Amino acid sequence: MASPAPHDPHASFADVEMLTSALGHVFAPWVRELDLRVIEARAGEVTLALPVTPKHVHEGGVLCGQTMMAACDTAMVLAVMTKLGGFKPMTTVQLQTSFLRPVSGGGGAVRVVARVLRMGRSLVFGEMQIISAADELAAHATTTYALL
Repeated sequence: MASPAPHDPHASFADVEMLTSALGHVFAPWVRELDLRVIEARAGEVTLALPVTPKHVHEGGVLCGQTMMAACDTAMVLAVMTKLGGFKPMTTVQLQTSFLRPVSGGGGAVRVVARVLRMGRSLVFGEMQIISAADELAAHATTTYALL
């Protein structure tokens, strides 16, 4: 059986090992410092763990929005990779984030879920969620990526 061709909307390359490896070399060093971990992957969807550590908690005692947005953006790159079969040049065109409730800076981890909603030849549309340790939706984001 032949492998699905890249850009095939039904293709799946949900390889946790490949995605974990990408976390260590595709992204900028400061993104790697988020210590994201791949929990689960399937065609067009990735779930990551984001540890809530003091370096990502602001003066108000909660996880900062910049950290959540960076984690969402990173998770979406990985979700797109499950469709492409690996990293291909792409760029974020739009990232809209709604912060629904604060995430306590008291430790633990949140889940970052990224889903590809539609993937065309040049644009990808997706959504991301930050889910607290208490299993509550803390942030919701939508995005558009351009495949280069």
